[in-house]
Amino acid sequence: MVSQDRHSTGIDQLDEMLGGGLLPGTLAVVVGATGIGKTQLGIQFANAGLEQEGRRGAVFDMSARGDSQSHSEYASRLFDWTMSKVSGDQMVALDAFFDCGRNHGDYMHVFDYSGRRVTKRDLDFDQWQSWQAELNAKLRSAIAFLYGNCVQGTRRFVVDGIEPTDTPHESIQFNLFEYVYHQVMRKDPPWVARDLFREAYRRNAAAVAENTYDAASNSCLLLYTSHDALLDDMLARPLDEGDALANANTLIYLGKIREGNRIARGLYIAKHRGSACDDRIVQYHIDDAGLQLDSGPP
Repeated sequence: MVSQDRHSTGIDQLDEMLGGGLLPGTLAVVVGATGIGKTQLGIQFANAGLEQEGRRGAVFDMSARGDSQSHSEYASRLFDWTMSKVSGDQMVALDAFFDCGRNHGDYMHVFDYSGRRVTKRDLDFDQWQSWQAELNAKLRSAIAFLYGNCVQGTRRFVVDGIEPTDTPHESIQFNLFEYVYHQVMRKDPPWVARDLFREAYRRNAAAVAENTYDAASNSCLLLYTSHDALLDDMLARPLDEGDALANANTLIYLGKIREGNRIARGLYIAKHRGSACDDRIVQYHIDDAGLQLDSGPP
């Protein structure tokens, strides 16, 4: 059962393995290859906010490739949740930002499936500079989406779309994640508002002061695509200094394991700072209810 001072993952057995759930105000990273179940787990975590905080989480998708991450499809099928999509190219109406009843959406796909990989190794100099310019142009929309959700009571965020790379800081998505996590989700509201409103801050300062929140209560679940598909290979991978995996409070691996003469799926909690956690590899499956553990703590 989830502890009252934790954020539920949406999976009771996993909450028990985590000592009651994820710790608010921290970063949790779920690592696994494409198709292993990361998106289902992310949607289950976001949906669990409806019961626990009275509001579902928001999904920030940074994927730049042509294949859909299926967030909306999973949300609809698993929880009858129709996501409200916001474009990364939206014009932000700053002077109407705090209007009563305004919907800031719960899903943003910031790059709109451009179909290009975005690491320094995959792009020449001009292409890399073009991507950085595109990122800067979309940054205000991204801040508006995340800050608007915080103001409206969203306390959990799912970030998806970081493509595997040998050097994380060569990835545009990783650089964007570092910014939005430290400078938006975890930063004091008035400073986030200053970044968003800029020259319009002074005339909106009173509304900013009236629409505050506790940034320390925000949790982030980062879905991180791995080169490795086998759980053993992920466990053997060293963590680099500055790597999101090294800096995360909670680290959960999803990978394939050998079970007799077949390949199964296994989950392992590699790290969970500030709390006791189960240290077993637990098999899981994916069905119409999402990601389900085959066993839990004894």
